[in-house]
Amino acid sequence: MRVVAALPARAWTAALVLVLAALGVAAAALAPAPAPLEARSSTGLGAAYGSVAAERAAAALDAELGTEDAPVALVVVSRADGGALGAEELAAVGERVAAAGVAAGPTPPAQPSEDGTVALLPVPLPTGPDAADEGDLVQQLRDALAGTADGLVVEVTGGLAFTADLAAVFAGLDVTILAFTASVVAVLLLVTYRSPLLVVVPLLVVGAAEQTVLALVEQVVPRVGLALDPSGAGITSVLVFGAATNYALLLVARYREQLRVEARPADAMRTAVRRAGSAVLASGSTVVLAVLALTLSDVEGTQSLGVSAAVGVVVAMLAGLVVLPCALVLLGRAAFWPFVPRLGSVGREGRVWHRLGSGAARRPWLVAGAGVAVLALLAAPALGLRTGLSQPEQFRETPEAVLGAETLARGFPAGAREPVEVLAPAAAADDVAAAARAVDGVLGADVVRTGATTAEVDVVLDAVPTSQRSLDLLEDVRAAVRAPDAGGPTTVLGGTVASAADVADAQAHDRAVVVPVILGAVLLVLVLLLRALVAPLLLLLAVVATYGAAVGAGWLVLTGPLGQPALDGTVLLLGFVFLVALGVDYSIFLTTRAREEAVVRGTGPGMLAALRATGGVITSAGVLLAAVFAVLGVLPVVTLTQIGVLVGIGVLLDTLVVRTLLVPAAAFLLGRRFWWPARVDPGPDRGDAGGERADGAAGERRAVAAP
Repeated sequence: MRVVAALPARAWTAALVLVLAALGVAAAALAPAPAPLEARSSTGLGAAYGSVAAERAAAALDAELGTEDAPVALVVVSRADGGALGAEELAAVGERVAAAGVAAGPTPPAQPSEDGTVALLPVPLPTGPDAADEGDLVQQLRDALAGTADGLVVEVTGGLAFTADLAAVFAGLDVTILAFTASVVAVLLLVTYRSPLLVVVPLLVVGAAEQTVLALVEQVVPRVGLALDPSGAGITSVLVFGAATNYALLLVARYREQLRVEARPADAMRTAVRRAGSAVLASGSTVVLAVLALTLSDVEGTQSLGVSAAVGVVVAMLAGLVVLPCALVLLGRAAFWPFVPRLGSVGREGRVWHRLGSGAARRPWLVAGAGVAVLALLAAPALGLRTGLSQPEQFRETPEAVLGAETLARGFPAGAREPVEVLAPAAAADDVAAAARAVDGVLGADVVRTGATTAEVDVVLDAVPTSQRSLDLLEDVRAAVRAPDAGGPTTVLGGTVASAADVADAQAHDRAVVVPVILGAVLLVLVLLLRALVAPLLLLLAVVATYGAAVGAGWLVLTGPLGQPALDGTVLLLGFVFLVALGVDYSIFLTTRAREEAVVRGTGPGMLAALRATGGVITSAGVLLAAVFAVLGVLPVVTLTQIGVLVGIGVLLDTLVVRTLLVPAAAFLLGRRFWWPARVDPGPDRGDAGGERADGAAGERRAVAAP
């Protein structure tokens, strides 16, 4: 930081070129093909989970029998008028399927439902290194079935179709997110600074940082043995835009302030980087540590997101503290045109925040109580929160896979398309099937194949796969088939429903492990930054309370206007990570400035001066970050929408309630004790800037409240 700040004016251009060149060299060095990934389960879970053990047992059974558990696309046929299907119509669909050329072998005839209104045609798809992408095969099959006959409705569903539809949602995701996010950032920067150059320059720097991150992530994540997650890439892009723009706003505000007292832009930037740099580094380090805690997750996609986000925040810090300062110094004061800060001029920013701070200083107990009451009131709805979404509920727009599943459920048992796969000892297979059939809610259980030591029993439930009822039934089936007379503890359950249950268990594990680690990391950064204990603990409590309020308020929004039945299991953890890591940013920006001012003025007057100096930039940064995360709401994936709503609400609460009311009120109430055990206030021989003596909290409140 000191090296960057000490660069002479003539070195800024060279520094900018060197930084960009270094980024290019780093990208080129990472260009070789990634190392091969280890073999992983389809869900990204470890071997400790039953569904993974079942998946591996099924693969071993395939090898033993010389068969291959081919992926299957389910073709569902019905009539638009709801009438019974004719034999000629089903034959025509079969011919279309054969002509599509995607089946791995002969397809069985279509199986009509009891009332004849719906028919099911399973289509096995090829596998192996030479096989086409499964998503492409599903689309090829859909293209072949389009316009089969007037009056017929032909839909492709099943697990592969759901995966293909989800992948289609993320097709072109980078462009969509970049366009929406850049538009939001441009508008808010224009409103904040009213300068065209201060829209273009930061936007170019942030955009370049985001594209650099995406390129680096594609190389870094595979090298640590993880698979790239499309949804993680979208979240990382939004995080980079939000964090980098926040750092840019803080730096530009401090730079503008210094241009009023220093003649040379390079000198002003040197001071701005030196003073704002510690806050940016502390803020960025907090986010990096928080997101790296995600690597402790049991879910591979969450681990991948942790690595991607950490890379993104590091690049965002470099962009805000190195690249952007170089670019702004090259432009000089003209960067602020037409509102150029002149040497000796007086800034008018922060008068509103000064008045709000003065009011909080006069009645700190009232302000603190009101802030706590607001957070508690908003958090209350979280008591009725529900988690867990079925496959159809994961989309905001209804894709063909969901439509096909709904049609299939009209004629066949809801669980027919995704049965529970029970891998049991071969000698106990019939007992396992009988025990499963005895469970209330099980429509059928049949032994589908048997090897020398292992057999597979398919169990059909009367519930929609991955719905809460299906998960409850799964536990009943698990308890029944694990009885001593039905195969004992070696019996494992696999398939879509079992995988969903294990993922839910893994997410609960992640929350229990990751959350304490994040809280500890954030507290450590705050203690080292502020060299105090009381203030960091208060800031941490405040941001946790903000998270609770955001969950409650978000639950109301999601289940009310947006009509969503539950939260996805990943939302609570990711929402916590981003809100704690990003929410504490604004308290860091405020308290680092307050500590700087308190050395001269005293705690109360110093906090008031910090509010005035940082109020505008923090509010702009909070509104901008909330708007950037709201961009996730434009995507038709419920999980991303929920993360956007939760983080957006939380950031606004942190900006407008915690930083404006709770943190200043705590400082006014505690006085010097706010910084304990450090001694920050001026001593007996040093008065504050206003000539008042800061002797204790009460004296400081009188000094702050004085006109």
